[in-house]
Amino acid sequence: MNKKELLSYLPKVDSILMDNRIASLKEVSRSIILEAIRETIELYRESILHEKLSEYSYDEIIKDILSNIKKKNSFHLKKVVNATGTVLHTNLGRAVLAKSAVEAVINTSTGYNNLEFNLDEGVRGSRYCHVEELLCKITGSEAALVVNNNAAAVMLVLSSLSKGREAVVSRGQLVEIGGSFRIPAVMELSGAKLVEVGTTNRTHLFDYENAVSENTGVILRVHQSNYKILGFTEEVNLEDLVKLGNEHDIPVVEDIGSGVLIDVTKYGLSYEPTVQNSIEQGIDVVTFSGDKMLGGPQAGIILGKKKYIDMMKTNQLTRALRIDKLTLAALEATLRIYLDEERVIKEIPGMAMLTKDILELKRDAQRLSRMIKNLLGNNVNLEVIRDFSQVGGGAMPLENLETYVVSINAPNISLDKIEYDLRKNEIPIITRISKDRMLFDVRTIFPEEYKIISQALYRIIGG
Repeated sequence: MNKKELLSYLPKVDSILMDNRIASLKEVSRSIILEAIRETIELYRESILHEKLSEYSYDEIIKDILSNIKKKNSFHLKKVVNATGTVLHTNLGRAVLAKSAVEAVINTSTGYNNLEFNLDEGVRGSRYCHVEELLCKITGSEAALVVNNNAAAVMLVLSSLSKGREAVVSRGQLVEIGGSFRIPAVMELSGAKLVEVGTTNRTHLFDYENAVSENTGVILRVHQSNYKILGFTEEVNLEDLVKLGNEHDIPVVEDIGSGVLIDVTKYGLSYEPTVQNSIEQGIDVVTFSGDKMLGGPQAGIILGKKKYIDMMKTNQLTRALRIDKLTLAALEATLRIYLDEERVIKEIPGMAMLTKDILELKRDAQRLSRMIKNLLGNNVNLEVIRDFSQVGGGAMPLENLETYVVSINAPNISLDKIEYDLRKNEIPIITRISKDRMLFDVRTIFPEEYKIISQALYRIIGG
């Protein structure tokens, strides 16, 4: 069949709309269906004109249209299976919410709520009161405020306490966080003037002392949560910074990053400074993220002395940076879990993953391996091997968590092809490839997702 004939046999839009397979799609909007039909027909037309297609069938066109409709009608933001072993995977949404947090979001969003209404007095209230008391009770802080992320928290603190004045910070703490956002840039937007002290690897107390002047607004300390400087290093401890701040009546601010609220060394993890320790040491203002080690929704949490928190509450930036009702609902539910440390390890998914027993991980990997083997037989090479997971989310960069993974490869299909098809699965599956093997780290895979993985591999590789 020549090019002209191939083009002439392409079906018309109206005839495709009358096809039962298309007409039966009652829950899909007509605009999506029309767009998918026109796009698909145009793709066929272009393929014919460029001599990339020498034959086709009507059923093939309908199949491609249905596939296009399904893609257009699906949510762009969707659930994925995280088989990478990175617990707080920034690209995959960081912390998984606890069930009680999810229930709180549903309960709050399916009707009206008392977001800014004081039920005791029957008057307008503050949205921040829903979590402020909890945060103070857990951490020992005088006051608290929550904004939409930690970068916003740092910017609000500096804008309130150091706008038009100097903020003194060690060169070794001028970090860059995800997406090329940098502490110096955030400081500049806040209106604070950056004053760098010390060197990349060593900063002494006298560096801060020499930098303090009548124009100093804050002394800023940034926890190096997403990298480590090793070897010939030195930094000033919290106690000395607080003493210096008190001597000159200058607030000391600490961006602690991930926001650890329990002593994780009890569970086999490396030491990470807790928020409570900073408050106990006398730090005036502490900021941290809600969706990292805390295990809650994205939020920037600000704790500290009441006089400084009150200044932030009246800052006009606060309204622009405020969090919504759904974030507050999830955060309150998450914080309530922290009232009982035993519940934290059981109910906060990220903490449960980070502290999971190595023998339990081995059993999980063996179970996943058996499920894959039962479906694929000898069409895939399977092995349960020991490996390492990562904390992720810019937390504990040197922490290697021993884990077990299911390692696979297939004789007749490339790993790149398998990886691509897994990403394109109805529920996308994200893995990692190492040394010509595809690895599925069970630390970050929920038990109900084993079936999703094994069935996806069956469709891709075949039994």
